[in-house]
Amino acid sequence: MIPTIEWKNGFVNMLDQTKLPIEIVYAECKDYQTVAKGIKELWVRGAPAIGIAAAMGIALGAQRIKAKNFDAFYEELMPICEHLASTRPTAVNLFWAIERMKEFVKKNKGEDIEAIKKKLIDESQKILDEDIEINKAMGKYGAEFIKDGDTILTHCNAGALATGGYGTALGVIRAAWEQGKKINVFADETRPILQGARLTAWELMQDKIPVTLITDNMAGHFMKKGVIDMAIVGTDRTVANGDVANKIGTYSVAVLCKEHNIPFYVAAPTSTIDLSIPSGELIPIEERNPIEITHIFGKTQIAPDNVKVANPAFDVTPAKYITAIITEKGSFRPRDIRKLGEKGVDLEKIRIK
Repeated sequence: MIPTIEWKNGFVNMLDQTKLPIEIVYAECKDYQTVAKGIKELWVRGAPAIGIAAAMGIALGAQRIKAKNFDAFYEELMPICEHLASTRPTAVNLFWAIERMKEFVKKNKGEDIEAIKKKLIDESQKILDEDIEINKAMGKYGAEFIKDGDTILTHCNAGALATGGYGTALGVIRAAWEQGKKINVFADETRPILQGARLTAWELMQDKIPVTLITDNMAGHFMKKGVIDMAIVGTDRTVANGDVANKIGTYSVAVLCKEHNIPFYVAAPTSTIDLSIPSGELIPIEERNPIEITHIFGKTQIAPDNVKVANPAFDVTPAKYITAIITEKGSFRPRDIRKLGEKGVDLEKIRIK
């Protein structure tokens, strides 16, 4: 697996995923504004990877602050955090990572400013390293649901490219493959940015995991024919009642699974769980540029001039359609997700096995 984002030569090196699968191109981000641009313009995407990028962007921006005392340093750090927070509204990892970095700075208030700057780089790397281990733990739990010979439908890209490495939904699939299970994957193309066609299919082929690419509106056809055994997707935000926000089209897949009695699983690192929001109806949904729909990659026009366009990047899947939510702490029924934030809860008693 090639790295999605990393520190290299004192800067943030970011795989430009808009160029995949045709080219493997890295953007060298020499300032936090370029990191923010990369998040906004989808050079890096996927909730965990966005969080890592934000943490690294803060660490990078901090290196240029000239302040010599803590209060002045922290004051100059805040606009950097705010700029990064403004890039994308739906993926909660963005805000989780920013708050973690801010709290880290506060905890090191007594340190020399130059030491804090270095420690911020180390903390952002720690977030990346932790993410990989979290994904592997999720993979282990999720693979328990996959049987030898299963065909799995996935939507968008929730693989190594969307994380620090290994993946969430694709991490579950990877774990099953590594266990020797002979599985097949059907990947929705995922309009309008085509993350399934460009990224998921490419990533699975790199690992030699059998994959069949289909258009989004073919999923119901293959479910009706009995081809699909389960669906596994990622999530950008999971809220207290178990509703999840994921790439637009996920809700349709979940409804189709319910109609055809097919299990629908969500792979959700706990960093994507937002217990401050009671219901999915309150999740902010990002509306993206109409050109993503009216043109192919912003170049070839495929729709009439001045046509009215709606382009929500995400939709919300209600908990009632979700069989289980897979986390690094185990797999749970959506209604039990809120218990992960409660003290003294015996997770062993509520895990699904």
